[in-house]
Amino acid sequence: MNSLLNLEMFGFRAMWSPYFFLFVAVILGIYFLLIGPLRNRFHDSQPVPFKQKALFAGSMILLYAVKGSPLDLMGHLMFSAHMTQMALLYLLIPPLMIYGIPVWMWRAMIYRRGVKQIVSFLSKPLIALIVFNGFFSIYHIPLVFDAVKTDHVLHASVTILIFITAMLMWWPLLNELPEWRELGGIKKIGYIFANGMLLTPACALIIFADTSLYSTYSDPRAWVSALELCVPASMLSGLNLTGPEMFNTLPLVEDQQLGGIMMKIIQEFVYGTLLGIIFFKWARQERERDGLEERKRFSPQPIK
Repeated sequence: MNSLLNLEMFGFRAMWSPYFFLFVAVILGIYFLLIGPLRNRFHDSQPVPFKQKALFAGSMILLYAVKGSPLDLMGHLMFSAHMTQMALLYLLIPPLMIYGIPVWMWRAMIYRRGVKQIVSFLSKPLIALIVFNGFFSIYHIPLVFDAVKTDHVLHASVTILIFITAMLMWWPLLNELPEWRELGGIKKIGYIFANGMLLTPACALIIFADTSLYSTYSDPRAWVSALELCVPASMLSGLNLTGPEMFNTLPLVEDQQLGGIMMKIIQEFVYGTLLGIIFFKWARQERERDGLEERKRFSPQPIK
């Protein structure tokens, strides 16, 4: 029977990743220690508003939901779930983290020997765009994808690498450090459009393919090897698995196409929301500037 309820056969550890939960909890604990009892150890530190704390906590909760909840297991069973993971991990979590970490903490992390130079170079808008979208596209080349999805070390390394490039891609657009702002209002709009265009070819390849591209979702042996990344081998050996069709009601090609569509929908939602926020903020600043110029022109007294 094709039912996602069959996920329970993989056990609690595969479904809820308790070790990853502890990792996320430790990160969250360190964050609240740094902005709380240890805050005075940082130069120019300021109290962190509740909204900023909530954004960072939200990013950690979402990170666990993406990589520690049953969604992670589903990502090994269904390509559409995998692409939903990718979209949330690289397009939604980084902005929440960037906004959730206060400026003084960013300075403490970045202004270190060697780190500042690397971040400065890799976060240059053009480089950040090419590096993130390039890595993301290369990862979804079938030969590369299947190799990464069946190797523990490679999978973890590539996931972390693309996440870092995603943070660097978002940095020029969202960071609040005055000395690091390279993009103005209209340039930010262009940056978002460029991001959407560069990600489109990889999504189009997936959406318009008329055959299943990835062995880890079509070949039973490769599929089981991929499952070993999140399901203990001892658990897998005791299960009677015939293939991914046990858990997916969609044909492989339709599931693959749905994955590409999910990626584009989430991308358009995130980019569209940010585009609207940036555009209206830029338009408001332009109106205020024009109003100030108008008042200066007709005021007998200088306006500061």
